[in-house]
Amino acid sequence: MPKKRPEHQYLLDQLQQIARGLGETFAPFCEVVVHDLSKPDHAILAIHNNLSGRQVGDPMTELGKQRIADVDFPQVVANYPNRFPDGRQAKSTSIGIRDSQGNYVAALCLNVDLTVFQNLQNVLTRFGATGVAPGVDESLAPLGSQSLRGYIDEFAAHRSTTPRALKADERRTLLRELKEGGLLEVRRAIDTVAQHLGVSRTTLYIDTRKIGL
Repeated sequence: MPKKRPEHQYLLDQLQQIARGLGETFAPFCEVVVHDLSKPDHAILAIHNNLSGRQVGDPMTELGKQRIADVDFPQVVANYPNRFPDGRQAKSTSIGIRDSQGNYVAALCLNVDLTVFQNLQNVLTRFGATGVAPGVDESLAPLGSQSLRGYIDEFAAHRSTTPRALKADERRTLLRELKEGGLLEVRRAIDTVAQHLGVSRTTLYIDTRKIGL
């Protein structure tokens, strides 16, 4: 009969597998670290996507010390600002692991390198920037389509939903209101409505027949 492993070691073994999976999923911008809180001076048991330059066997962080010193310390501390040794900004989450007695025995920590996303955001912001052209207010959409989409958005909002989540009966009520308001006279109105609702033109034509439009 196999020898039963102590609970502490069992928890650490399982936690290392979880850390490995998270590390592979969120590589390369998220560092995943497993801490053995029973060994404060040599707490790091595993580290994946090493972004901080730490090594297995290195001591725990100040947050780890606070956790083992206070049984009421929050089990999950999520998305707090942090910084890597080289100055890069990070977003961290620390999850404490308790044993069956309620004592903290381990921690799983995720440290996300924000510079990757900040650089991407800067690129997207620059790419999406437009210049100022005095007197020019152009849209490539058919005239009136903006009002049509705005009416649909407002209709859905009043029902605490989104245009694409409208049910069939709500969609037919919408079509009736659009017809009564003259918005279906807008050029390519059916195309615009179908696209905004996420349905086919055929579906809308069937809807219009059912309500006698």
